[in-house]
Amino acid sequence: MPESTTRAQILEFIRTHTLAVQASVAATTSPQAAVVGFVATDDFQLFFDSVDTTRKIVNLRRNSRIAFVIGGMNAGDEKTVQYEGIADEPAGPELERLKNQYFVRFPDGRDRLAWAGLTYVRVRPTWLRFSDYSRTPPEIVELTFG
Repeated sequence: MPESTTRAQILEFIRTHTLAVQASVAATTSPQAAVVGFVATDDFQLFFDSVDTTRKIVNLRRNSRIAFVIGGMNAGDEKTVQYEGIADEPAGPELERLKNQYFVRFPDGRDRLAWAGLTYVRVRPTWLRFSDYSRTPPEIVELTFG
């Protein structure tokens, strides 16, 4: 029987991806989803940019709960992370630290600095589920965050 996937391996899996499907809740309580480019910190925080007029930013400013699906888009690699968390807009030195990490992965992010309404979102995880359907039986690992 294969060994269970560790937290470090789950973080590495997350970091092998640059895009995720992000979901937020509209004022009408309807779900809304979008694809975002993101980076992950050592403590599983996700960070991305967007313009403040997008539905996701409007939604998150009203209701900071957010979800993502990462992975599962490549045939033969049936692994995903379902991720739930709380979004905020960091400021000061924390924002600069996260932007520097973001710009390593997305150098074109510097070009967006001039965009009107550019906003940065940090997401602190509350729960995630890593699923590996390439194993028999499939492996499911859940992590909760305090």
